Amino acid sequence: MKKAFLLLLPLLIFSCGGEKFSITLTSPKEAISVQLYENSESQLAYIMNFQGNPVLLESTLGLELREYGLLGKEMELLRVDSTRNTRPWNPLWGEDGIIIDDHKAYTFYFRSKKNDLLMNVHFKLFADGMGFKYEFPPQEGVDELIIDDEFSQFKLTGDHTAWWIPADYDSYEHLYKTTKVSEIDSSLVDSSLLAASTIMERHAVNTPLTMQTASGLHISIHEASLTNYSEMTLRVEDDKRTLTSSLVPSQLNGWKAKVNAPFSTPWRTVQVAEKAGGLIESKLIVNLNEPNKLENTDWIKPGKYIGIWWEMHLQTSSWDMASGKHGATTEKAKRYIDFAAKHGFDGVLVEGWNTGWERWIGFPDREGVFDFVTPYPDYNLEEVVAYGKQKGVEIIMHHETSAAPRTYEQQLDTAYALMQNLGIHAVKTGYVGPIIPEGEYHHGQWMVNHYRKVLSKAAQSEVMVFAHEPIKATGLRRTYPNMMAREGLRGSEFNSPWGGGNPPEHLTIVPFTRMLGGPIDYTPGLFKLNLNEYKEGAYVPTTLAHQLAEYVVVYSPVQMASDLIEHYEGEAAFQFIKDVPTDWDASKVLAAEIGEYIVMARLGKNEFDWYLGGLTDENARELKVSLDFLQNGAQYEAQIYKDAADADFETNQAAYEIEKRIVTKKDKLTLKMARGGGVAVRFKAL
Repeated sequence: MKKAFLLLLPLLIFSCGGEKFSITLTSPKEAISVQLYENSESQLAYIMNFQGNPVLLESTLGLELREYGLLGKEMELLRVDSTRNTRPWNPLWGEDGIIIDDHKAYTFYFRSKKNDLLMNVHFKLFADGMGFKYEFPPQEGVDELIIDDEFSQFKLTGDHTAWWIPADYDSYEHLYKTTKVSEIDSSLVDSSLLAASTIMERHAVNTPLTMQTASGLHISIHEASLTNYSEMTLRVEDDKRTLTSSLVPSQLNGWKAKVNAPFSTPWRTVQVAEKAGGLIESKLIVNLNEPNKLENTDWIKPGKYIGIWWEMHLQTSSWDMASGKHGATTEKAKRYIDFAAKHGFDGVLVEGWNTGWERWIGFPDREGVFDFVTPYPDYNLEEVVAYGKQKGVEIIMHHETSAAPRTYEQQLDTAYALMQNLGIHAVKTGYVGPIIPEGEYHHGQWMVNHYRKVLSKAAQSEVMVFAHEPIKATGLRRTYPNMMAREGLRGSEFNSPWGGGNPPEHLTIVPFTRMLGGPIDYTPGLFKLNLNEYKEGAYVPTTLAHQLAEYVVVYSPVQMASDLIEHYEGEAAFQFIKDVPTDWDASKVLAAEIGEYIVMARLGKNEFDWYLGGLTDENARELKVSLDFLQNGAQYEAQIYKDAADADFETNQAAYEIEKRIVTKKDKLTLKMARGGGVAVRFKAL
């Protein structure tokens, strides 16, 4: 079904007093309403309600343009257009096989009374939230625009509980804090383990920012379709209730963004849900992105991979050759290919294959260091790729730029031509360290455009991208489905003996924050959890059952089994990793409290089998969930991988049990999770 029709203005609630205006917008089924108006100070402002109750109080809109000043004050409303759209679409891959885009769209056409500049403001209202953006239409005499500030406000109704990371211009790799909005303070975070970190505002956060009100309503503020613009962070104003957009600057150029008209900013988004799981099940972010722009997508395939990677973090081998313990050798790559072929994995990632690793981290001048086509002498790239093809295993290329993107751009053509010639369809990119040139940041406009340039080149060369140290996910996977997954968080590598560890609550927060933006290359699947042999007292702070559950809870179309392959040998639990899909027809949140626990169920793509993953924080937990998501009249063998009775994330991480029983949708399942534990279930249709 597809509908798109014009709503006449009389259907809007419109009032006018003098030159002031006030227009009320509603979503389908009227769950969301937004009042857009000119306030007493002649500033554009809006109020947002959900189910008749306020979500955001008076919040102002506006942009500061270098040549035109503040735009958003003393604006003349020329006209309003409105449409209703209801259309289903099928993602190439994802958490659901079909997505419904059901919204009402409103466009407000304004003219500045001060300088005649035209600016449009777009709103889209969905049943579970809304988005708005600014647009500069074509107009005579207006070409280049320099944006010095954006003043999009989100005024909260109270001092909500917030799950946040600081507004770091260079990194998202922070542990989430749980505080009141009034207590947000970047001095609470530890950035000592990060290769690059720039925190300029003490009371500001990166998005998605997720909150819970005193009445239990869940709210998340983010952005969608981040294109040719700086990322939006949120500054907490002095009243501790107002959040204002704060764009990552270019210190090198002295602006927040420089664009050419016509131009539209990214969407500023507000999602609401009565239950925490509603935020995850929302499709608002992807629906605010444009449809797929790639014509041929046969080469884009979800899957699972292993790789020469974890051993570098264990420091038993190294990326560079000069160390004398180079990991990426032809012999080892073939051994990993053999393992992948034996156990049904689609790909093998090989890190440290190319020259340049001797001068990456810690060197201020990293320009021209990495060569993206020349392997080390002990790694025969062509031989490894050919061996993989013989075994039905793809090689995943690795491009670490060491945050020197100009060097990477100079080699894009040759690097991607090499992959295309060898038939390599996937690359993991990396940007470790402060960006060169100095004055640019990972999350500013200059790097946003760099990431897009790489993504476009990859698409032309039929290459999927797994981006590390990326710009945050904002739903662009719909437009460019070769953007498979991003890191963009404190990933599993921090569970190394020297990484500080990710506490058990981490992955009970991530699904409701970072994951709302898009898929995550978290690299789960560690089986050897006691790391004492590498560093005294070191361990991975989860149970093994928790590691299995991550494959269901933390969504990615390209999941890694990240441990050393010898650590999987003889482990019965490895079967779950082999079985679990990475592409889904349906996803449901069965139970959740942010920062405490989450239980999800997913239906395999074109399968009858369902999979369940449950995670808990540092507290042991028992939950009973209904299996009413299973198919009517069908029986399933529930293959349950659970914590043993004495399992514990600190003292007995590897203890697990496997139980099998016959179930139907009429049953309930009791999930017992140890401290830092979890449960993973395959419901195999009989």
